[in-house]
Amino acid sequence: MKPDLRAALKERPRVGDGAMGTYLYQLGFPVGVSYEEFNLLKPSVIADVHRRYVKAGAEVIETNTFSAQHGKLAKYGLEKKAEAINAAGVAIARQAAGDRAYVVGAIGAIRAGRRKNVRTAHIQRDFEEQIGALLAEKPDGLLLETFFDLEEISLALRLIRKRSDLPVICQFAVEDSARTHDGVPLAEAFRRLKGEGADVIGFNCRSGPNAILRAMETLPADLGVPLSVFPNAGIADYVDGKVEYKATPEYFAVSAQRFADLGSRLIGGCCGTTPEHIEAIAKALRDYRPGVPASESSPSRRAESADQAPASGTGRGVPEPTLVDLVRQRHTIIVELDPPRDLDIAKFMQGAQALKEAGADAITMADNSLAVTRMSNMALGALIKERVGIRPLAHIACRDRNLIGTQSHMMGFDALGIDHVLAVTGDPAKFGDLPGSSSVYDLTSFEIIRMIKQLNEGVAFSGKPLKQQAKFVIGAAFNPNVKHLDKAVQRLERKVASGADYIMTQPVYDPELIERIADSTRHLDVPIFIGIMPLASGRNAEYLHNEVPGIQLSDEVRRRMNGLEGPAGRAEGVAIAKELLDAAMPRFNGIYLITPFMFYEMTAELTEYVAKKSAAASRAG
Repeated sequence: MKPDLRAALKERPRVGDGAMGTYLYQLGFPVGVSYEEFNLLKPSVIADVHRRYVKAGAEVIETNTFSAQHGKLAKYGLEKKAEAINAAGVAIARQAAGDRAYVVGAIGAIRAGRRKNVRTAHIQRDFEEQIGALLAEKPDGLLLETFFDLEEISLALRLIRKRSDLPVICQFAVEDSARTHDGVPLAEAFRRLKGEGADVIGFNCRSGPNAILRAMETLPADLGVPLSVFPNAGIADYVDGKVEYKATPEYFAVSAQRFADLGSRLIGGCCGTTPEHIEAIAKALRDYRPGVPASESSPSRRAESADQAPASGTGRGVPEPTLVDLVRQRHTIIVELDPPRDLDIAKFMQGAQALKEAGADAITMADNSLAVTRMSNMALGALIKERVGIRPLAHIACRDRNLIGTQSHMMGFDALGIDHVLAVTGDPAKFGDLPGSSSVYDLTSFEIIRMIKQLNEGVAFSGKPLKQQAKFVIGAAFNPNVKHLDKAVQRLERKVASGADYIMTQPVYDPELIERIADSTRHLDVPIFIGIMPLASGRNAEYLHNEVPGIQLSDEVRRRMNGLEGPAGRAEGVAIAKELLDAAMPRFNGIYLITPFMFYEMTAELTEYVAKKSAAASRAG
């Protein structure tokens, strides 16, 4: 007979299970349905997923009840089946687990992404109904997961403690590494939940291993409560109409031991994880000894450094030539600078000024990359054009606007004289900081290129004539960090055929790949801006390699960055970037530099390096 869950977690770190919803999606089940209803309609499918995780080594499995609450089920007309769905969820998990794993009833946040339009009375009603249905089936514990606000998770915990003394695991989905979504410092939130009866507290969803490791490192050592972690498999990518995740099982194995070193007693996976990820965690923890690393590699420091594909822009008030004209004549430098996530633009404007003085030809700004809300790149583009006197280049994502909003947005750019844009698909909204928001995707990246070109012909998206023609210079994104470069080039050819005027690549960290890109794209008649992003630290390097879609580091780069932090890490990152520029400049006139963590001093140094090297080559020629 196995000990109760509290005692089991005191013995050693235990292995949790992985994703349910995204795994069902990977198995071919459609989105837009209630996976929780499968407890009634397809119980054998849910049981099979549970069994796969148990076979992989999971010692704690969650019921398929994350969204089985009255208000969420009402979306599908299932609100009257809430109790039955929750009861079935426990029964199915119990049968699949047998004596090999503990079963915890999963309860998800209700307010996530919708804080102002869900009344507390309704939240309490929904929690009470779900908690009662789960407890009636006698699980081994309850799991409160993907909560953003301390007040909401505290409410759910208090309701549980009025009815039961079962073990309760509380997990936050953090946006900022040091605070909950409602602004409470994590240490304070953890202490309050412990005082209210939480047995285990931790993190899940929203972030991959790297960001959760950073959040854990902000916690004091004297919290006196076991921790739990269920990270996503990196950042979700949207490829050819499908959501994909990058983080490998091997990366999860390395991260699992680091989680255990930091006090985690329950380690599993969230969105994008599979039985293979859980098997890797189980193997890593099988012979776990505190402080003994699984390998020399370590996850990186910051999710924000890996913003998605590039963008570029110029304005009608800026005299010719365009960036395309310039790059056909000389080395031309585009530098990406992240729009701020708050209302303070001082550092952004300082960075733009420094980059202009260093010799950048344009500042490019993403369009809420990684689906994280940032200041409008239209507003910032107008500001840097007016105040700094440098050409703005704005990303345009298909995710946030329907056809009406996209044309309106483009007309606004035209009016402001911001004529250089980069068309990107955009990361799915559910994986950003407002997961309750919707992804639109009225257009693909191919279609948005064609539609913007149509504006250049004086024709609206609707087909009606406009009184004048726009003057957009349209870029397309290219990810060369793939197994089959030839297939990626074929996709790129389609973007060029759709009307792309220039190409910007994801960051490249291998001189040999730079040469292959040059050879594989030589036949294209549009210029390519090769992406170079200096690494900020060893952890940053591991994060980019393991969690961020579209970025692949060479073993040599990872070796050189391993263990470096702070100024030493940034110095080595700049040194590596200069070596990559040495390989890129003879083959590409277009250089696209990406600023990590707003360390614009790094990209300013690289901009000066390109400018001086290019000038020296011109004099020699």
